[in-house]
Amino acid sequence: MSGLENNAFFWQKLDTLFLSSKLVIDRPRNAAHYKYSNLIYPVDYGYLSDTMGSDQAPIDVFRGSLKSNQIQAIVVSADILKKDCEVKLLIGCSEEEERDILLFLNQTEFQKAILVHRGNEVPEWAQND
Repeated sequence: MSGLENNAFFWQKLDTLFLSSKLVIDRPRNAAHYKYSNLIYPVDYGYLSDTMGSDQAPIDVFRGSLKSNQIQAIVVSADILKKDCEVKLLIGCSEEEERDILLFLNQTEFQKAILVHRGNEVPEWAQND
């Protein structure tokens, strides 16, 4: 196996998490970060209220300007100050908004992020699911 296994069933599970939860936008587009006023959110940012991510807080969501209820991508970030790694969901983001989110998440030397687009492949081992 090489590279990323982009499993369609994984994305279906993320869609189910999103559709069965309440999205709370607590940092609207163009709002400043609560700790670092020079960091401006490029799109609406919030969380799924009744979920839990790896940081024991609700799952984070970037909500773009396009009308969609399907998770289109995730970003995975590594932060050496917080000593953590987090996954954030992207919903309804244009290509430009995706770029802006990556710029936002990668602008400090302490945190870096990658973006993984949704795939529709079904791996061989999952053919019987």
